[in-house]
Amino acid sequence: MPDSNLHKLAALGQSIWLDFLSRQLIQSGKLEQMMRDDAVVGVTSNPTIFQKAISEGDAYDEQLKACLDELTDPKEIFLHLSAEDVLEACDLLRKVRDEGQGMDGYVSWEVDPTLAYDRDGTTAEATRLHEWIDKPNLYVKIPATEPGIGSIEDMVAAGKNINITLIFSLERYRQVVEAYIRGLERFVEGGGDPSTVHSVASFFVSRVDTEVDKRLDATGGDSGALKGKLAIANARLAYQHYKAEFSTPRWQALETKGATKQRCLWASTSVKNPDYRDTMYVEELIGPDTVNTMPEETILAFQDHGKVEPDTIEHDIVGARRLFDELTDAGIDLDDVWETLEREGVQKFIDSFDELLEGIRSKRAQLAPA
Repeated sequence: MPDSNLHKLAALGQSIWLDFLSRQLIQSGKLEQMMRDDAVVGVTSNPTIFQKAISEGDAYDEQLKACLDELTDPKEIFLHLSAEDVLEACDLLRKVRDEGQGMDGYVSWEVDPTLAYDRDGTTAEATRLHEWIDKPNLYVKIPATEPGIGSIEDMVAAGKNINITLIFSLERYRQVVEAYIRGLERFVEGGGDPSTVHSVASFFVSRVDTEVDKRLDATGGDSGALKGKLAIANARLAYQHYKAEFSTPRWQALETKGATKQRCLWASTSVKNPDYRDTMYVEELIGPDTVNTMPEETILAFQDHGKVEPDTIEHDIVGARRLFDELTDAGIDLDDVWETLEREGVQKFIDSFDELLEGIRSKRAQLAPA
């Protein structure tokens, strides 16, 4: 499908990544098919995704049985199960990475979400994951909490690829960019080659509208015109910051040594409100040097009826800035919105992680007698 909507999107400079990973996806050949037919050039995963993959069916049962003789800690069992999937996906996507100047072809593996507010714990675990799968196309995901920012800088300074996840606010994004640049400067000062280090900053999109729309409804005022707008405006302003920060003399000094820009990645791009166009978070955020990571339903929808238009990420920047004031005037406390989204985002991953570990305990109990 070389003329598919997603191939046209890729031709405009936006990379398409898949936001789920499972053993069935790899072993059935479906991931390889999506790389060919849907222009998929990367894969991300998180505890929620693995929880669903491991709990459904018996694809992991054989390896789980083998683990029972050596491992008792459910987290260690999970890491062994997920590591096999991540490793296979890395091998499958390695050619994309090698032939594309290292910009795509990555697979993301997430740090234990219970460490989200522990800088040293996050750094230690991220280091361990990179050592476990020593592949140039592995990303380790670190959440953009305040302690996480320090860990991001430390890992980049150690020359490791990092996918920064759970970014909601522009202020937090500024901190993420600063952590990446500082980390690279430290890496170069220590004699490292910055061309070997890559990073993406994952902005969560649909959750922003879900939270703000709920608050607008609660105000009881005539605020319908403001609904479903902030997520796109927020991402567009983030892209403006990306362009500004990665064109300064400070950045150019790193770029001359081989450093690569930390691209914006649009995550959570499936539409939660059925009243909204199901492809809006793809259509309205098209721009060069960006990534859109999509669930399968969004990929199918965009292939079927998505509209491909260049540089929609640049549309109405003045209106995007004005929207922040309009929402404040409507009674929306945006600082509280960002804090709530970050806190709830971390908690959702922790809840999924706990459910995943409980599922492994249950499966272990079922398989042990056999």
